[in-house]
Order: sequence, then C-alpha cells, then structure tokens
Amino acid sequence: MRFLFLGAGAIGTYIGGSLAIRGEDVSFVEQPAVAEVISTRGLVLHRGGQTRSETGVRVFTSDADALDAGPYDVCVFALKSFDTQAALDALVATGRPVPPILSLQNGVDNEPLIAATLGAGRVIAGTVTSAIAKTGVGEVVEETHRGVGIAAGHPLSDRLVDALRRAGLGVRAYPDAASMKWSKLLTNLTGNATSAILDLSVEELFADPRLCDVELAVLRECLAVMDAVGARPVDLPGTPVRALALATRLPRRVVQPILRRALGAGRGDKMPSFHIDLHSGRGRTEVEWLNGAVVRHGAEVGVAAPVNAVLTRTLTDLAEGRASVERFRRNPDALLALL
Repeated sequence: MRFLFLGAGAIGTYIGGSLAIRGEDVSFVEQPAVAEVISTRGLVLHRGGQTRSETGVRVFTSDADALDAGPYDVCVFALKSFDTQAALDALVATGRPVPPILSLQNGVDNEPLIAATLGAGRVIAGTVTSAIAKTGVGEVVEETHRGVGIAAGHPLSDRLVDALRRAGLGVRAYPDAASMKWSKLLTNLTGNATSAILDLSVEELFADPRLCDVELAVLRECLAVMDAVGARPVDLPGTPVRALALATRLPRRVVQPILRRALGAGRGDKMPSFHIDLHSGRGRTEVEWLNGAVVRHGAEVGVAAPVNAVLTRTLTDLAEGRASVERFRRNPDALLALL
C-alpha cells in the first residue's frame, strides 16, 4: 500500500516507520527543518530491544507536492484533534484529489468532521494503544507494545489490517467503530485532566481517596454517555477496557488500591498527555476533545457530565492563561471546591 502521513510525530513516526521497514511505500509531510533531518538520517525506531533505521521514506514540505507525487491508498492523520480542521482545509485547498483518511487520533469527533468535509466513506476510524515516546526528530521508542485498532467495514480495512499486521503492530479489526473510539476515549480520561490541573502523578491521584472519587466520577459519566449513544466498552489491543468499566461499579475502598497499582504505579514517572501539554507551555490541550466530548455528547442525549465539565473548563482556563497554575499546583482543595 501507499501511505501519506501528515506529520512525523510520535505516532506517525512509529506507524509509518514500522510500515516502511516492512516494505510499504511511505511518505510524510513535515516542516522544512524536520524534513531535512529525516531526509538525511531517515527514521529511527527502538522496538522490542532492537533499533532499526529506515531511509526509504519520502518527505515533502507541502501538501500539494506530496499529493502530486501520489496517488496514495490512504492518508494517515495522527494529529492532535485541534489540528484536524486546519489539516483538512489545507489538503482541500491544494485542489488535488485527497485520498481516504485513516484517523488514528484520540477522541470521537475527528471521523465525523473528516466525513463532513470529504464525504461519507472517505474516513476509516483507528486507534493506537501502544505507548510511544518521541526522543528526537524522526526517532521514537516503543515503551509498551499493545497494538492498533482498525474499524472494519471500509473497502480498505482488510488491506490496512494486513499491512499493519505484517509490520508487527498487533492490529485488531473492530466491527463497531463507535465502541472502539469511545473505549479509547474512556482510557484517555483516566487521571489525565486532574493530573494536569493539580501537577500530580496518576499514582498520587489514586492514592488520595477524594481524588480517586473524582476519577471514578469522570469514568462513570463517560460510561453513562456511551450507553446513551449506543457505544459499549470493548477491550482494545493490550487494554482491558471492560475491566476498567467494571471497576467503576465497585466501592471506592475496593477499587482504589487496584486502580492505584494498575493506572498509577505502572506509569512510573511518565505524566499524562494533558500534563505534558500544559506544563510545557504549549497553550493548548485536547481536553475539549476528550472530557469536553463527554459533556457535549451527553448534552445531546440528556446525560449530565458535571465533573467532566468542571475539568474541561478549568484545564482550558489554565492552558489559555485565564487561571493561575500556582493556584492549583498540588492543591486538591482548590479543585475540589470547584467540583
């Protein structure tokens, strides 16, 4: 297959590099400085105790040049959700035919947005559960191998599954795309916003009974919305989502030590994505597309999600400079007062 990746971030480099190593035709669109490094050195992947370099990829610095070098079977979006519309607009503005989009993004709103722009049937839902760290330009480390999910039913689904399987990415096909994407969103919520707001690790969150209650409320609200929209928890590659959903039904005194060990201690020193985005000063997080999605979709089906709403609003204010990070830093009482 011929793949075009928009951006060589952590997931793009990991998936694209793995495919290229196994002989697939892979191209990227990147900024000039990044493109120069990758064109010179190639991609470097550290997987399973081995390091592989791949120089057989093409890197373009404009969408138009990349599309002119096509056609491609699929264009892969591994972008932050807040960049989706701009990426679509830029592709359409070239005036060239745009290939079907494989969305490996977090959240449940990217695929509908892509379909609304390009047309129904022009998007394939996907998700990545493996933990990947970007250590340099065009260089990534597979920290935890779990796998990739691909929605079944699209004309390209079987070919994508085969290509990803040959690349050793642990792929699984899902007949219900909505359940797959909502299940990934559920896992993305655990400890994410609260960790960023309070500058606490996930283990510290689940060690505090009050904050454990907050995290359980976040998950229960999401599960209630999922039920209302007809999505159900499904296990993702290497990720027991149904067990996580079941845990929310148990008393906190029973589930707290389990979640602390499974979700907190297992992370080591690695902080969640919202924490990284907020405390690196990027000025934006995906909270509107994750916790905020629970609130929006809940409102559409008459399910309230007040805890997710407070976390969304608070983290957005912190990221955009309308609230003081120091007010909440390691101060659970400040957040609990809002809740």
